Amino acid sequence: MPVTTRRLISLELLRQEARDELQVVIDIRCRQGDDPWDFMWQLPTVDEQVVATLRADALAEGELQLERARAHHPTASAQHARDFEYRVLRQIALDFPPLSTAVWRMLGRVERPAE
Repeated sequence: MPVTTRRLISLELLRQEARDELQVVIDIRCRQGDDPWDFMWQLPTVDEQVVATLRADALAEGELQLERARAHHPTASAQHARDFEYRVLRQIALDFPPLSTAVWRMLGRVERPAE
């Protein structure tokens, strides 16, 4: 389940793309009249945004689509879905060690599977 799509792109480039994406979100919210003090704390960090992008890329690859469908099927247990998310995010941490802190922070929102 390695993250291969973005592997050749430098982490710094991924971080710059994440900064750009977050800046667009901030600009849109401000143009809608939202006060930045009200929503800035809700936004992910740059590294969390990179992890979310890498997760989306990994899920878009063919090998994970079937496994994701099984994990998130209405008849699947909630534990099965948590195990799947844990494995995907953990693989990102293994493939991109500087993102480990962000991955583990995000995993704090997903219960760790029983081993």
